[in-house]
Amino acid sequence: MKIISNICRTTGNNLLIPYNMKRIVSFWMTAVMAVALAVPSMAQDKTVKKIIETGKNDNRVMVHENHLANYIGGRPVGSSALTHAEAWVKEQFESWGLEVMVQEAGEINVGFDRGPWYGRMLSEDGFPLHFGTPSFTAPTRGKQTGHVLVEPHSRREFERMKGALKGAWVLLDAPSTGMAIDWSEKANQDRAEIIKQNEEIDRQNMEIRRYNMTHRDETPKEMLPYKQVTAPFYKEMVEAGVLGFIRSAAVPLRIMYDRANCYNITMENLPTVCDICLDEAQFKVIKEKVLRKDIFQLEFDIRNHFYRGPVKYHNIIGIIRGSKYPNEYVLTGGHLDAYDNGTGAVDDGNGASLNLEVARLLATSGAKPKRSIMVCIWL
Repeated sequence: MKIISNICRTTGNNLLIPYNMKRIVSFWMTAVMAVALAVPSMAQDKTVKKIIETGKNDNRVMVHENHLANYIGGRPVGSSALTHAEAWVKEQFESWGLEVMVQEAGEINVGFDRGPWYGRMLSEDGFPLHFGTPSFTAPTRGKQTGHVLVEPHSRREFERMKGALKGAWVLLDAPSTGMAIDWSEKANQDRAEIIKQNEEIDRQNMEIRRYNMTHRDETPKEMLPYKQVTAPFYKEMVEAGVLGFIRSAAVPLRIMYDRANCYNITMENLPTVCDICLDEAQFKVIKEKVLRKDIFQLEFDIRNHFYRGPVKYHNIIGIIRGSKYPNEYVLTGGHLDAYDNGTGAVDDGNGASLNLEVARLLATSGAKPKRSIMVCIWL
């Protein structure tokens, strides 16, 4: 089996027109046909000439790209957008006369679709908030407004501020990686161990404070740092009634999904607390206001939607059977799913669109390859 890899690099989720697409398609088709047809001199082959000419003068890569990125948009596993994209790819292959194989790749318990989201700081110097939420994380209950607190670091701190947590947005120390906060039972067990270690550190720090107060003429001893973990009191804060957690996120925002829990979520255990990745510059301003004890609130309206599954997802494969060596294959392809905070145009709309055009050009040219060609749009 010979495999040709995808030459379209994936670099993000913005809609970008690949450099010199006509040249790329021409090169790509030349490579595919060289292996599939085994033609010594492609310049003398009328079919190859027709394919290359059509690729240059009637190139539809950006037509496919526009439909995937702008009419369908971001396509995470478990979303109705991905289901629509799969059906559309299958429809395109069939319209060009390809044999189509729909291969189940997996399933997820619940579906997830993202609606609009909005946030702002409510104060005299307030401003709209630049943020995102990972896929498969909780929505707000409509528009929700609340005060802001910095998370507790020790049991003593938690008990002191427990009553103020209800209805609060909580700033976390750990910056966002783009992934959702892990709220699994295993993660909470790990947090409990860190809390236990931090209780001992807190006890030692109290002794250091007492020592420093009674030995003012000496160089003060340094306080011991706490062990770090994302939201050590996550479970306790959720039970106390917080509205959501906010983490600092580098720009451009990297918004992904709940890797730890998305396959374990059911309609009976949906996440209940928002997971917000906020522009690091805005996060810094808000945290400074909290530490100064300024009076202000944050308001968020986040429409993340869940629906009952299971939701299946598929590989869509278009096949042109070989005339002489049907059991030898040339494979080309790109993946269809994409994070839903963008359009999925580059990762990997470029690759999927380029391969759809490969399929169209081959099928509509009347090419009769000696080897079977499989155009694989996978998950």
